[in-house]
Amino acid sequence: MQKIRFIASILLIAAFSMVYSHSFAQTNFAITVPELPDYLDFAGERVPLELPDVRQAVQREVLTTSNMHTATMLTLLRSRRWIPVIKPILEDNGIPSDFIYLCLAESGMNPEAISTAKAAGMWQFMAAVAKDYKLETGPNIDMRYNVEQATKAACKYLKQSYDTLGSWTLAAACYNLGNAGVKRRLARQEVSSYWDLYLPQETMRYVSRILSFKLLLSNPEKYGFVINEDEYFKPFENYMLVSISDAQINWCKLAKTYGTNYKILRLLNPWIREYSFENKAGKNYTVKIPNENFRKKGF
Repeated sequence: MQKIRFIASILLIAAFSMVYSHSFAQTNFAITVPELPDYLDFAGERVPLELPDVRQAVQREVLTTSNMHTATMLTLLRSRRWIPVIKPILEDNGIPSDFIYLCLAESGMNPEAISTAKAAGMWQFMAAVAKDYKLETGPNIDMRYNVEQATKAACKYLKQSYDTLGSWTLAAACYNLGNAGVKRRLARQEVSSYWDLYLPQETMRYVSRILSFKLLLSNPEKYGFVINEDEYFKPFENYMLVSISDAQINWCKLAKTYGTNYKILRLLNPWIREYSFENKAGKNYTVKIPNENFRKKGF
């Protein structure tokens, strides 16, 4: 009896496999090589796509990014929330708007992002570097998670890199490897262009990864991402700004005072990292407080 059941199970699996294989074939499923444009630039600097090594590098990253379906879709959805915040800050600081795509590549535009190396926030600052650019860090308050402040700090870093090397593409590479690392390799290899420079693999792929987000964001459907306009995350706008400088700050009580809760307060202010804060220095913190209709609308 057991032998008969076993044979029947095998036959059933075989029949299912044949039907499934036929159905799968009927869908004409195919993985295609992403098409690249005839012309591509980063911050006004032309990408030499006519060179096979450069073209293949960009193609690899577009293929990788377009096939990281969940992560890339979430990045695209977040873009409409945060680009209106980031773009004006870049413009005010003389940084080309293409560096928006660096931010997408770094963190997926997730303000709460943290790497295995403990780089944090949308611009992925390490704590030591953050302090160099006047970003407060600590277990209770960490301004690497403050999108506006972190963006201003990133602008300073990028401007310093550009002033040193005279190229926005190299400045982008510096964001990954550091100014000294890029400058040293340029001198050793006697070249002046990012696209001629041999670098550690992560940095070799870095600018191409940034460019992959530039291409995907400009035409999501071309690369397989179909998004209705109302599905993009809306920019936060239904909030007011409140200055807090108390010596002892209890964020839960503060939230309750303004008719909200700690969860929503943290959503608007991800730089708040704990329930309370002993503000010994009497610093003034600008806190986003949701308006009455914030939660109902979700923005």
